[in-house]
Amino acid sequence: MTAGSGVLRLLNAHTRSYDEVRPTRAGLLLVCAQIQEAAGTADLTGPRVPLLADLLARVAELGKLQVFYALASEGQQPVLDQAIEVLGMHPPAARASAADAGVALGGRIDVYLAGHGVPADDRLSGLAVPVGAARVDADAGTVAGLLAGDEPLAVRLALLSCPYHEPADVTGEMLAGARTTVGDWRLGVARWAESPSRPVPARIAETMRSAFGDLDTVRVLALLRDVAADPDVPAGAKFETFLYADRVLGLDLPRDIGRV
Repeated sequence: MTAGSGVLRLLNAHTRSYDEVRPTRAGLLLVCAQIQEAAGTADLTGPRVPLLADLLARVAELGKLQVFYALASEGQQPVLDQAIEVLGMHPPAARASAADAGVALGGRIDVYLAGHGVPADDRLSGLAVPVGAARVDADAGTVAGLLAGDEPLAVRLALLSCPYHEPADVTGEMLAGARTTVGDWRLGVARWAESPSRPVPARIAETMRSAFGDLDTVRVLALLRDVAADPDVPAGAKFETFLYADRVLGLDLPRDIGRV
């Protein structure tokens, strides 16, 4: 599977090494996103799992590939449905147990995204990928409250700021910084849009392709901060760089074009 012109690699839950994703069917990747029932109002682990499926789908689109995923979640989780909607995630193509996901999607599951606490099941085929636990601290509020706030994509950025396979503690300070970053980047994109378009510099494009190939959003975000602050990168190239990155990051960065 390609990410742009590269290869997509994900962390194998069993070997703790990165393995190349190899779809069973050409041009199509079938994914199961498995989630346990939410453990309280501060638990963000549930939304983090379909977020990773969304990132997979977005990277696949860069390589002219398609992702369908089945959501396997325990119990009724209205906050999970709200998160999928307001955080700009691809909705699941089906809802089924992990054992029945392949039947629901009409083929062999290639990748299993296992949220923290989901027990390993060696009977399931496909690459098993761990998704770390995530929670919001008391100073940040509840998950439902954050999703209903005026900038829910700050929650998405906060989660993208942590490696997907590691635990993520989302603090009030982290969310405040994410809101500021989203606002600053949207303003920057709107201003850079007024300059003549320039291609993404080759070194920047290659770094992004490599990072997206590992779903290393932490590395991509660091790159964007460097690009935004680099006086040697033309405004038009900054514009194209941020638009390309946002095809995967999903932060609605072009939103303010024509408004400032």
